[in-house]
Amino acid sequence: MAGLYTSLRPQPPSSSSSSQQSFFSKVLLLLTILPLSLAVFAFVLQWRGGGVDDPISRWSPEESHKFPGMDSSPLSTVAHSSSHSSDCSLLAHSNTPSFPYYKDWKFKLHSDLKPKICITTSTSAGLEQILPWMFYHKVIGVTSFLLFVEGKAASPDVSKVLESIPGVKVIYRTRELEEQQAKSRIWNETWLSSFFYKPCNYELFVKQSLNMEMAIVMARDGGMDWIIHLDTDELLHPAGAREYSLRQLLLDVPSNVDMVIFPNYESSVERDDIKDPFTEVSMFKKNYDHLTKDTYFGMYKEATRGNPNYFLTYGNGKAAARIQDHLRPNGAHRWHNYMKTPKEIKLEEAAVLHYTYSKFSDLTSRRDRCGCKPTKDDVKRCFMLEFDRSAFIIASTATEDEMLNWYREHVVWTDKAVNLKLLRKGILTRIYAPMVIVQGLRESGVFSSIVSSAQKSLSKDKFLASIESSNSSKAAASETLPSRKIGRNQHSQATRRILEESASHFEFHEEAVPPRPPPGIDEDVITEA
Repeated sequence: MAGLYTSLRPQPPSSSSSSQQSFFSKVLLLLTILPLSLAVFAFVLQWRGGGVDDPISRWSPEESHKFPGMDSSPLSTVAHSSSHSSDCSLLAHSNTPSFPYYKDWKFKLHSDLKPKICITTSTSAGLEQILPWMFYHKVIGVTSFLLFVEGKAASPDVSKVLESIPGVKVIYRTRELEEQQAKSRIWNETWLSSFFYKPCNYELFVKQSLNMEMAIVMARDGGMDWIIHLDTDELLHPAGAREYSLRQLLLDVPSNVDMVIFPNYESSVERDDIKDPFTEVSMFKKNYDHLTKDTYFGMYKEATRGNPNYFLTYGNGKAAARIQDHLRPNGAHRWHNYMKTPKEIKLEEAAVLHYTYSKFSDLTSRRDRCGCKPTKDDVKRCFMLEFDRSAFIIASTATEDEMLNWYREHVVWTDKAVNLKLLRKGILTRIYAPMVIVQGLRESGVFSSIVSSAQKSLSKDKFLASIESSNSSKAAASETLPSRKIGRNQHSQATRRILEESASHFEFHEEAVPPRPPPGIDEDVITEA
């Protein structure tokens, strides 16, 4: 027994070994239990009630989820709502994940955002186009919007919604505005003079320049760092930035750069029944500046398809300008400075996505905006680009069926083999980010929340009163003083005399940059737009 006791009695070395084994066993047990616990916790979060949730439905208003580049942005999140609550029924509900917007769509502006970016536009569009355009740009970092509105955009049911959105300033084309713009120094200078007193696109070009001049002052007063003029059928595509963020893109621009040029890509629609271009168009034709010369000219004929030019409309992009002393517009596509030649850079990846003629109805809507005769001579007075002239003549003279056939032949990309070839060559490209963002906004109920909230903010009587008092006067002002006569009242004759007799008294500037087509197949030298 004593021997047995002695043999069973723990020895000092074996005691140490047992302690080590016990320690390692506990560590091993902990390492086993910990990941299992985390896995169970994740499983519980992902699976509720035995079914799989849409990830969007798990976001609550108490949580804060931001888009890339939206840290401390004015775009606060908005509650996800039923996919059927949308202000438009253009698209059926899809099962693709939505962006985490909350119903509390009122965006809180923060003073610490840098850089502050302002977009200005002149528009007559409706909410179905303006809201997706605006909130897409809010997502990528735009701080404020200066909207010079006419037509449908100036109507009470549209303008009241726009005015209710934080960061948005609506400017109506009233008699007072036109009288103020008639006194602009632009009328006494030469750089825009060749566009004066001409109809349609020339008139619009002058109007946009005058609006941009006023927008510079407003943006500077609002503490903005950058200003961009953009139409409501254009979306900025901040490719090449570390995040999908316009703010990040401009933040990385060297401080000595005054102007950033975004080459434009042109929408290439694949159907003739597009209703909502921002969510239905993903194929775009690249700009010359983003292609090699061999690729561009080597595939020029196939990419042009018998049209007057490689692009249907303009090809010289749009520009963002750093707000500083003496800044002025240089037409709708560029900016300039009265005291110096701006230092500019052209972006190698980022672009303006131009959704031009993306809907069949664009043919007639463009026709209805201009009171020109459908003759080759008269359309030259109205339109700067050849395709616009051809489209106007067709829309003015052809039947509905003839117009549709012409649209399919000249605009719609129906040949899948050609499309695939040009995609492989890099002439065409697929861009999905804008359509995903806009569709996410729509499905999250952002647009319908904005409309309903704006309407609730006014009582029925007050709303009707506002219609009668504000917008009727705006309409009357436009009727009594047509926009094409800007500067023609008491200032027009004096302006003409100044331009003809005293042009030498003013600093000479090159002509404003108009919308220009891309280089043609016979052009050996590519000039800077």
